Amino acid sequence: MKKLIQHTASDFSASIVVLLIGLPLCLGIALGSGAPLFSGIIAGIVGGIVVGFFSKSELSVTGPAAALTAIVVMGITSLGSYEAFLVAVVLAGIFQIILGFFKAGVIAHYVPNSVIRGMLTAIGLILILKQIPHILGYDVDFEGDERFFQNDQQNTFTEIPQAFNAINSTAFLIGLISLAILLIWQTKSIKNTKWMNLIPAPLLVVLLATGANYFFEYNSSNAKLEASHLVSLPIPKDLADFISFFTLPNFGSLLNPSIWGIAFSLAIIASLETLLAVEAIDKLDPLKRITPTNRELKAQGMGNIISGLIGGLPIASVIVRSSVNVNAGAKSKKSTIINGILLLLCVVFIPGLLSRIPLSALAAVLIFTGFKLVSIKEIKFFYAKGWDQFMPYAATIIAIFLTDMLTGIVVGMLVSLFYLVRSNFRSAILVANDQNNYLIRLRKDVSFLNKPIIKKHLQSFPNDSFVMIDATRADFIDKDIIEEINDFIETAPSRGIKVHVKKGNYQPMHLLFKQP
Repeated sequence: MKKLIQHTASDFSASIVVLLIGLPLCLGIALGSGAPLFSGIIAGIVGGIVVGFFSKSELSVTGPAAALTAIVVMGITSLGSYEAFLVAVVLAGIFQIILGFFKAGVIAHYVPNSVIRGMLTAIGLILILKQIPHILGYDVDFEGDERFFQNDQQNTFTEIPQAFNAINSTAFLIGLISLAILLIWQTKSIKNTKWMNLIPAPLLVVLLATGANYFFEYNSSNAKLEASHLVSLPIPKDLADFISFFTLPNFGSLLNPSIWGIAFSLAIIASLETLLAVEAIDKLDPLKRITPTNRELKAQGMGNIISGLIGGLPIASVIVRSSVNVNAGAKSKKSTIINGILLLLCVVFIPGLLSRIPLSALAAVLIFTGFKLVSIKEIKFFYAKGWDQFMPYAATIIAIFLTDMLTGIVVGMLVSLFYLVRSNFRSAILVANDQNNYLIRLRKDVSFLNKPIIKKHLQSFPNDSFVMIDATRADFIDKDIIEEINDFIETAPSRGIKVHVKKGNYQPMHLLFKQP
């Protein structure tokens, strides 16, 4: 019982913050996907309650993911209806459960730390730059869009000057004041005041921003915000209307081969997105808890099955809302579950109130979260660790920023792999000398990639010298390398070079190395 109520206060306050941030993101992703608006809300509810219940991740938050937007658009278009697409969502969930049983979650552990940290920094930069137009009151692009190239024919950079040319003064004022409050709440004087610490700064920001807009409306002021600058939540007229927001899948299209291909794509992308997200959030966890990844895949699968069955978008663990959850002070997965419950209650009982929240206030919270993720100290840390750590880190940031998260991770891992191969390449051969005596030592795995460097060293030894070739520390020697050494052994007497070979445990070595 004690464990059940432990951290409840901090988890409850964090869940409210995630609710306020997650609501417009759920709606925005549904809008960008070409799906019914309420499908994003359903996905958020299922991600909180269902995945939160089955998952062992303490701090990650699940919901509709921007990375899945392109697949959803393509799936709805190619299948001809949203009801048919929901079948693919259910099948994707089944595939994820199978992946969990086959222990595919181990993939996450092979992503280098520099790439994971680069991903978090990239998300922080995207949050900051993507929310600048919203804090200025320029809400043309939908909330939750993480792509560099946008639907409004702009990109992340060009959207910002467009926003400055169309500033909404009320939205901008609300955004600036909201950002100021968030910064003030981080000062020592506020942190040392116990009763003020009980109020989450993002919640205070949203309440004040909503109250300000109510004030403008009540006084019939020209300063009031139009609906396009507020959270746009579908408001049901009655219970029957609310039930109509839910959509059932059309299982009659189950035999359509395209559905299976789309389902498999959803399962793979959603699983990779989830594994990367939980790996990143575990890095942010103050208690450094480790998420069991195979269990997470099964939990995500259950979530997608239920989301698809009741009309929700496909879901995955998402970094933005998870980062907000961590920064809001969440301590356990109760925050995620409470968030799902609150989202359900709010859309049932107070949708009108939620639709009064200014987007610029939420943009301020996301910008603040972005700055928390972008650490100059961390950039300097990776730079100091050397190019083999800094380059994968930087490449991941740039690639995610210009493309998407999965592409960026692949680029970061390829750069990391390049430096790994380069390191092994350089350390595989050691050459030393003492006057006219030379040692060439083969270490680790000596592949054909080392052929040019060993050829160069063998040719550089002067006439009438002594050369010892030490292969005792080599785990593997490529036949091309052995051939080069044998050629050197054959021609050495003509140059007056004496050669001695120390053979190692590499079995074929005694057969392949010629006797000097």
